Amino acid sequence: MANIESIVDNTNNEFERVYPTQPIPEGQVLWFPFQGQKLMLKTEDQDAAILQADQTLLDNIKHEEILYIGRYRGQPCLASALDPEASLPGKWKAVGLRELYNLMPGSEYNIATYASQLINWYQTSRYCPVCGSPMEPVEGGWGRSCVKGHYTGYPAVVPAIIILIHDGKRVLMAHKTGWGKRYGLIAGFVEPGETLEECVRREVKEEAGIEIEDLEYRCSQPWPFPSQLMIGFMARYKSGTVHPQDNELDDVHWFSPDTLPELPPPSSLAYMLISSWLQQYGNQQ
Repeated sequence: MANIESIVDNTNNEFERVYPTQPIPEGQVLWFPFQGQKLMLKTEDQDAAILQADQTLLDNIKHEEILYIGRYRGQPCLASALDPEASLPGKWKAVGLRELYNLMPGSEYNIATYASQLINWYQTSRYCPVCGSPMEPVEGGWGRSCVKGHYTGYPAVVPAIIILIHDGKRVLMAHKTGWGKRYGLIAGFVEPGETLEECVRREVKEEAGIEIEDLEYRCSQPWPFPSQLMIGFMARYKSGTVHPQDNELDDVHWFSPDTLPELPPPSSLAYMLISSWLQQYGNQQ
């Protein structure tokens, strides 16, 4: 089983980000077109691949802004939002980002999630939230500014913590109504004026009613649904009786390595934290 550092360290050194106002390059590009929340891929037999496009293809399919987002292995990468009524080639397939994780290499997936967040930002920042005037690009970045000067905003990154709690031999997992047999880890959004560590302890107390110790940062993961940054921690149980404290969870339960329930998907930080814990403590029965 791979360690958590090798799983989470998806830094893509082959992808170079670019920012406005660089002109859109001519010639062949890698194109990340979204229709709603789904990326369009080209399918061939059982395979799916990122679209290779030229100016003719870009001109012939209705879409909104084209964003030049970077270069992957030297090839320009573009992102855009397709017109919902656009007529698309028969071999194109719309794929959600969760499903996409299992269809392409991690480096390409990371670019796709970056593209999706920029598209989402452009679609939700057309008008000033203060006065309703149009927003225009800020040179040198992805920011947008009110034409009347009332507001300037940038693509949101929303921090959220996720925490694996253990007592050495067992791991604490949580369940929500609607999850079926699947269990996950305690998680929650960071509130204004709160440190990450304060958020972890608050969420654990609010959701499970216990105290923790030996809190340790482990890793982080962009989570584009639509713009979270998941920040992963591990901690040891200290005291208290485990019991769901609010209406969000319907069960909080200890599991040993040989009694684990259905786990979150492998693409999730929860799964990576559990895998790391199993590697470190799984033999301590």
